[in-house]
Amino acid sequence: MQYVSHLIPDEDMKKFAEKYDVGVESIDFSISDNLDDLSQSIEKYREKMEYMGTNQLILHGPFLDVNPCAYDSLVRKATMTRFSQCYEAGLTLGAKKIVFHSGMNPYVYYKQGWAEHTAAFWQEFMEDRTEIEIVLENVFDDDWELLMDVYRRVGKPNFKLCLDIGHAHCYSSVDVRTWAKNLAPYVSHVHIHDNHGDRDSHVGLGKGNLPWREALSFLPENESRTWTVECMENEDVEMCLKALSDEA
Repeated sequence: MQYVSHLIPDEDMKKFAEKYDVGVESIDFSISDNLDDLSQSIEKYREKMEYMGTNQLILHGPFLDVNPCAYDSLVRKATMTRFSQCYEAGLTLGAKKIVFHSGMNPYVYYKQGWAEHTAAFWQEFMEDRTEIEIVLENVFDDDWELLMDVYRRVGKPNFKLCLDIGHAHCYSSVDVRTWAKNLAPYVSHVHIHDNHGDRDSHVGLGKGNLPWREALSFLPENESRTWTVECMENEDVEMCLKALSDEA
């Protein structure tokens, strides 16, 4: 199943849903103001989904000012609260998955002990939460092995990985094809966009130099894997959806 990130206006999302039968990956519940008034935000987004004409939903979780690998107990508590609110929204709206950033920043954290500390957060968060699949996304991560270490330590059937091919291409010293090949068995969600390896530009496939065909060849369609196009311009969204359609 393919999705489009709700980074474009509602009316454009509606057009893509009608033309390509795609679902929506919502960013609304990554925003703290919306979480502060959660019930109203949920009802507003339910109306948006009805307008866009889809009930296929993935949520993108909060990522600003929160971090699952935080060592500060107050930051960790705030992160747990915000993630829990997002999960509640997902339950109410029938979300298939929720995407959360790994929080790894190699300029801030040492690799040693990071996976163990991060996994402890997720083990607590995942306790008794079995209804929605949680997928952990690479952003500034340089090392795919750390993500796999977290996955193995958490050890929950509804805890998987999200491979963002654009992030791996511009932020990691490891080739994106290596990321895809090694993480494929654990990846149930993929973020699709392109760049030239210098910055996270979120352009359409083919506008950058990411070897996306080779990378995605390691991530074929299966019963559980989903893909989200993460672009901010209609032209780029269209490019990605056409490219994925041609490769299918």
